[in-house]
Amino acid sequence: MPKLGIVTPVLTLLPGSHAQWEVDGTIGDVVAIAVAAETLGFHHLTGSEHVGIPTAVAAVRGARYWDPLATFGYIAAHTQKIRLATHVLVLGYHHPLEIVKRYGTLDRICNGRLVLGVGVGSLEEEFDLLEAPFGDRGDRADEAMRALRECFGRATPEFHGAYYNFDDFVIDPCGIQTDVPLWVGGRTMRSLRRAIELGDGWAPFGLRTAEIAEMIERARDTEAWRRRAKAPEIILQNERPLDPSGEPDRMREQIARMIDAGATAINTRFVHHSRDHYIEQMTALRELV
Repeated sequence: MPKLGIVTPVLTLLPGSHAQWEVDGTIGDVVAIAVAAETLGFHHLTGSEHVGIPTAVAAVRGARYWDPLATFGYIAAHTQKIRLATHVLVLGYHHPLEIVKRYGTLDRICNGRLVLGVGVGSLEEEFDLLEAPFGDRGDRADEAMRALRECFGRATPEFHGAYYNFDDFVIDPCGIQTDVPLWVGGRTMRSLRRAIELGDGWAPFGLRTAEIAEMIERARDTEAWRRRAKAPEIILQNERPLDPSGEPDRMREQIARMIDAGATAINTRFVHHSRDHYIEQMTALRELV
């Protein structure tokens, strides 16, 4: 059975995908769900990053994105085991050492439970807002991942590349993990190649399960996949919200399709109408699988 995570409610509001109660949801609701997920044995919960959404885009992507760094710090104080996964942190918005320091501090606060889900980013207006380069963001992201791999959890990091070049600095505190998991988000073959060559897992979004299965099959036939010491994690998200208490058979079918596609972890979304109903759905899922 794949590891189970949750797409944390309240933290994002995607048009047509969120429940009405989430609009006024609080950090107390989020913590209650996180604690319940941990008790039920869920592997991780997620949080997404955007600094600002252009008004014209908000109707499609949603406007709400709680900052994962602050939010996870609060959740970490109320949990002990569940992992905290950024899904995703946009690499182009940050210098690698900024991530090493800020998320390294979070990793220390949560006692090594951080998962860094990272992505290249696609909102050019947001890049412009932050005065971050957009055109070469893919190459920059590749190098940023190499820098994170070499520097996360090191007190005296050193890296020399085309975009990032540093040494002779102390990072204190630094993360507990020196091998923090790097999950790559995206919906293209390049994002999958990036995950295979530089990351620990691939967390696609906006794709149908059949498309994902085909892409993974093609990727398995590459030299980069064969060179890996272990296969990458494949973290999939169910296309339709799961309703384990109302439609258990359909839920099992959805999970089976994701497993057949190659899923080793699942970011679950539920049909839910309140905080308590959400917890009931998590409980029903664990009882069924």
